[in-house]
Amino acid sequence: MKGKNNNKFYWKNANSIIFAAGILAIIIGYIFLARESLTLAPILLVLGYAVLIPISLVYKDWGKKEKKSQE
Repeated sequence: MKGKNNNKFYWKNANSIIFAAGILAIIIGYIFLARESLTLAPILLVLGYAVLIPISLVYKDWGKKEKKSQE
């Protein structure tokens, strides 16, 4: 098969910021869990593990590509 290889790993500054926010949410979630906060801790842990970190792995700057293709 000849053609373009689209399997490149995409990682930019925005991905790093989202990933860091996920790690921060997880750390703060465990701190609140240690203080026996049974409402805020699970919310922060789910936000970090199930939302922010996966988004950081699949996020691409789609808006910038669309602007370039419209010109």
